[in-house]
Amino acid sequence: MQVQPYLFFEGRCEEALEFYKKTLSAKVDVVMHYKDAPKDAQPTAEQCGGMAPPLDKVMHAAFRVGETQILASDGMAGGKTDFKGFGLSVSVADNAAAERTFKALGDGGHVTMPMSETFFAHAFGMVTDRFGITWMVIAPKPM
Repeated sequence: MQVQPYLFFEGRCEEALEFYKKTLSAKVDVVMHYKDAPKDAQPTAEQCGGMAPPLDKVMHAAFRVGETQILASDGMAGGKTDFKGFGLSVSVADNAAAERTFKALGDGGHVTMPMSETFFAHAFGMVTDRFGITWMVIAPKPM
């Protein structure tokens, strides 16, 4: 069994993919737009609560950060994301990588806990990126 995060960017998925490629060296495995689906499988307004998503938006994407695959979509491309009740944690090798990653993810976002040493990490901080995803960046201490 495997559990994977699936993020809905409500119209900004391709922008998010580019951002994560730049900030986290993410590798994009697949991007499928609604228009790429067979005509009889494209979402209809009836199936989508009265409004079908634009055909040029991302129906499904998969990208990797290190060994972790994250799934993503534009969802209904409603324009407003609502990422609540979870965060993503990224472990890095050392303080320099933690600082670099933290700063890159925070570009256009906001810091929720400044980077600092803790009892469990050489460096740990929390930042919400420009898309509303909360990230915990950690350079862990050996346990």
